[in-house]
Amino acid sequence: MKRFCCGVIVAIWFCGGGVANAQSLPSYMAPIAGPTSATPADIATKDVLALNTGMFELYGDAAKIFQKNFLGNHPVILGLFSGAGGRLILYRPGMPPLEAPQVPMVYQLMKSVGHSTMALAQVVGPYLNNPDDKSWRGSMLAYRSRMQSALDGLDATPIQPDWVANNRTILQNNIAFMDDCVAKGMITVAMLEAFGKKQAPFLALDVSWAAQTQVGHWMTVLADWKTQLGADWDKTYAASNTIYVARQNNVLFSVLAQFFPPDAINSRLMLVETISFTTTPEDMLGLLTRIIADRSVGAVFFGNYYLMDYELMGGDAREAIINEDAKRKINPTLPPLVSWGSHQFPNIITPGSGPKTLADLP
Repeated sequence: MKRFCCGVIVAIWFCGGGVANAQSLPSYMAPIAGPTSATPADIATKDVLALNTGMFELYGDAAKIFQKNFLGNHPVILGLFSGAGGRLILYRPGMPPLEAPQVPMVYQLMKSVGHSTMALAQVVGPYLNNPDDKSWRGSMLAYRSRMQSALDGLDATPIQPDWVANNRTILQNNIAFMDDCVAKGMITVAMLEAFGKKQAPFLALDVSWAAQTQVGHWMTVLADWKTQLGADWDKTYAASNTIYVARQNNVLFSVLAQFFPPDAINSRLMLVETISFTTTPEDMLGLLTRIIADRSVGAVFFGNYYLMDYELMGGDAREAIINEDAKRKINPTLPPLVSWGSHQFPNIITPGSGPKTLADLP
């Protein structure tokens, strides 16, 4: 409080003291004192902009109350991305959060083996067709040592026996490729492409098995939770997070969708974008609360409950873009308008052309 008061006094002294006070400033204030100036327009602009800044403080205070009320009336399921196949957390009114068991370890093991192969492309990428640069050798030899250790202990892992052989082949091929690069002292595009084509069918098998493991686990968890909640399932909300590269065919969201009716998509079941692969339950709850609270605001001011799920200025901005395009003789590139409250899957749903799954690839 003392520090705050001193700061205010000094600020008043500097900003409102006038010429007389400035002339009477003691010498010890000289290093930091000086004239200030602000036009009426500057002051008025700051006063108006302060309203928007203050709004976020009010939002933060209200959000704590909204979240408490929301969790007190509705079960909520959070699906969070993780390197272990995701996390599912169930919040029930008046009860502590319930976190589901993680996906069986075999998922992480196969994912690690698959990633080890793709990591090699990152290791060699900057040095392709550049025989004079040998700086890649140290990191490759170090990674080869880890690869060999993984291969040596593969049989002791909980990977089921009929899947072990495929993973052994992947690791053996990785080591053979690294040995070839070290022996030749260079890495060519042809070497990398041949390696990629050789590994692709083995990687595809691991991807398929990992997906089966992950999906089977979460389907079992959600079926159990739906039974536990009984009639309350019809008022349960769920949200999973994603970033751009995992938005299409998002696993956790797609699994959740199997237990909600189609009209719950984008209403009680939401896919939300975060700035990184992982996020915290607290941030997810805060984001979900904000979405639900904003819906009420949209209903109050515009008479539509789902309007605030969309960019508020988007419709008018669309018209502005079309008008600006016309001035510049540009053909508008815009998606179709979608009604507020749409229950479409929250990702690309037009089929298009070309491969759609790994099985479609030649």
